[in-house]
Amino acid sequence: MTKERLIPLIVAAALFMENMDATVIATSLPAIAADIGTSPLTLKLAITSYLLSLAVFIPASGWTADRFGARAVFSIAIAVFMVGSIGCALSGSVSDFVIARILQGIGGAMMTPVGRLVLLRSIDKSALVNAMAWMTMPALIGPVIGPPLGGFITTYFSWHWIFLINIPIGLLGIFLALRYIDPIRGEVRERFDLYGLVLAGIGLAGIAFGLSVAGLNLLPWPIVASLIGIGCIAMTLYLIHARRTASPVLDFSLLRLATLRASIIGGFLFRLGIGALPFLLPLLMQIGFGLTPFQSGLVTFASAAGAMGMKTLAARIIRTFGFRNIMTVNALVSSVFLAACALFTPATPLLLIMIILVVGGFFRSLQFTAINTVAFAEVEQAQISRATTLVSVNQQLAISAGVAIGAFSVETTMALHHSAALSAADFGPAFIVVAVLAAISAYFFWQMPDDAGHEISGRKAIEISSRKGVEQAAAKAASEGTEDARDQRL
Repeated sequence: MTKERLIPLIVAAALFMENMDATVIATSLPAIAADIGTSPLTLKLAITSYLLSLAVFIPASGWTADRFGARAVFSIAIAVFMVGSIGCALSGSVSDFVIARILQGIGGAMMTPVGRLVLLRSIDKSALVNAMAWMTMPALIGPVIGPPLGGFITTYFSWHWIFLINIPIGLLGIFLALRYIDPIRGEVRERFDLYGLVLAGIGLAGIAFGLSVAGLNLLPWPIVASLIGIGCIAMTLYLIHARRTASPVLDFSLLRLATLRASIIGGFLFRLGIGALPFLLPLLMQIGFGLTPFQSGLVTFASAAGAMGMKTLAARIIRTFGFRNIMTVNALVSSVFLAACALFTPATPLLLIMIILVVGGFFRSLQFTAINTVAFAEVEQAQISRATTLVSVNQQLAISAGVAIGAFSVETTMALHHSAALSAADFGPAFIVVAVLAAISAYFFWQMPDDAGHEISGRKAIEISSRKGVEQAAAKAASEGTEDARDQRL
């Protein structure tokens, strides 16, 4: 297997483990809570503590990888995540479970950005689209395969096994990483920005934790608003601090790059809309349509089938149409399929629902591949670690915001309908809201240059080189003509 295929699969195995674990726990919360003697609502602290840990430690991932080597940090991160998984399986109380989830979050905070960093430093830009297509798969498959797998394991075996299945995957990932990934480090040793890390950690934790809690209805709204407010204040102080330091943990000056700026802003809006789908769709299937968790998981798995069908076509599609055109149009197409979920009723045939999810999954997966790839089109090698950190933080905030907005939209609809219990009719407006937000991202993708990312996609590279050749030939001819005229005058 070539390096362009093997390294993305190594990184994808770790990301699949993380993404599946994050969703499989939601299905098994009632069984876990009953077993350790607490309520499911209290145990939701395990989800929020994991997100909190991610938000605090992601900003330190770039510097850590540069200082100690991306391969070593990536392997250690997988090991830490495995230790946290074992801790979750052995937990006998809420406090034990929360501590184990925090440990998982520390490992996950390093796995995602450092895994992407490993990919960017190991794969040539010309092969990056295909590599990103393989690496994007777990982000799409994990959330949809998690619920049915968690329901199956919890129903027919024991909830402990949903964490222990991470162990063989993690061991294989560590072995392959140490064997096939080169030990690449950052060329420049930068000073660690501890003060910036504290401010960014408080800011991101406050915003991400506040949005996540808002989506879970775990705390009163005044406390949620206070958390988000404290996070915004800390991030404002961090922005002031970042302008005065040479090596900030979150380098927002990189937003001057048009492709990275479009990937960050447009990608945030797109992920915000699409990120609400794994939250809203299972609830609609189970509460609105009366399906069991296992049945709803099988239905929503259809979107993963569409995502898998994309991976072989992504590079060809992007090379044919270019990043700007495909990302602009595809953002609108994906939003249409997301909005189509608002039309689902208990009378809608399941086959039609699955067809819409399959086709929608194809376009969503194509968009994620393009967003993740074009972000690094203009990034220099020395800036890659900072760029991966910025992209990872942006993704985490978008997912948290998407769940919060989806939950808020459902609650608002219930209030307007004066509904005491959740029904299928309460989900339609939520799908429309998140679809509109995802569609707005098309504007930011359209702002990119027409030849954005041509070195990665291959599109227009021949045209540009030939155009440059013509210009250079004309310039050379003009120069030679000038020299001849000068010689004649002399």
